[in-house]
Amino acid sequence: MSQPLSSPPTLPPCPGYPPSLGESRLLTDDELRASLNASLNGWDGTSDLWLFGYGSLIWNPGLPTAEAMRSRVHGYHRGLYLWSRVNRGTPEQPGLVLALDRGGSCSGIAFRLAADGAMPHLEALWRREMAMGSYRPAWLPCVLADGRRVAALAFVMRREVPSYTGKLSDEVVRTVLGCASGRYGTTLDYVSRTVEALRASGMPDRALEALLARCRG
Repeated sequence: MSQPLSSPPTLPPCPGYPPSLGESRLLTDDELRASLNASLNGWDGTSDLWLFGYGSLIWNPGLPTAEAMRSRVHGYHRGLYLWSRVNRGTPEQPGLVLALDRGGSCSGIAFRLAADGAMPHLEALWRREMAMGSYRPAWLPCVLADGRRVAALAFVMRREVPSYTGKLSDEVVRTVLGCASGRYGTTLDYVSRTVEALRASGMPDRALEALLARCRG
C-alpha cells in the first residue's frame, strides 16, 4: 500500500518571507543570444576573455579555463541579494544566491577563457547565469593578484527586478537557510561551499562568514 505524500514543513511566521515576487519567466533563446551578442559587442573574437567569479563560479566554473587567479574588483561588493526560485529554492520558498551590488569591493577568481572555441562555453554560461535576466553582464576593471589589470566579464545585480532582495534581516536569512532548496540543492549548501572556497583560495569573506555563523541554525 502506498504511503500518503507528506506535506511540506510548516514554517514559523517570519516577517518578509516568503517574499511576493509575482510571475517570472525564463528568457527565450533569442533573448539570451541577443544579450550575449550585446555583451560581446566590443570583443574582437581573437583575444582571450576574462571572467570574474565571485560565487559558485569559484568552485564550479563549468567551463575550461586557460588561467585562474585571485583578483579584486572595486565599486561592487558580494552579498545575498537575489531570490532564487529554481536553482536554490522554489516559488513557494525562494532561496538566496549571491550577486554583485553597488559599493565597496569584492575579491574573487578571474578566469581566462581562450578565444578559440569560446562561444559554446559562453552560450552555456549565459543559460546558467542569465536564464531569468536578473543580472546585468558588465565588463569590470579587475586587478589580478600578480598586479595585472584586465577587463573581466561579471554578472551584476539589476536592482529594478522583483527578485532583488535589498537588505535582509538575519531572521529572514535564517529562515531561508533552514528551508530553501531547489534544482541544484539548498541555499545553505550554496553559501557554505562559497565560504569554504573563498577561504581555501586565501581570500575569506569575513562578512559572509559572520552571516553564515549567525544564521545557519
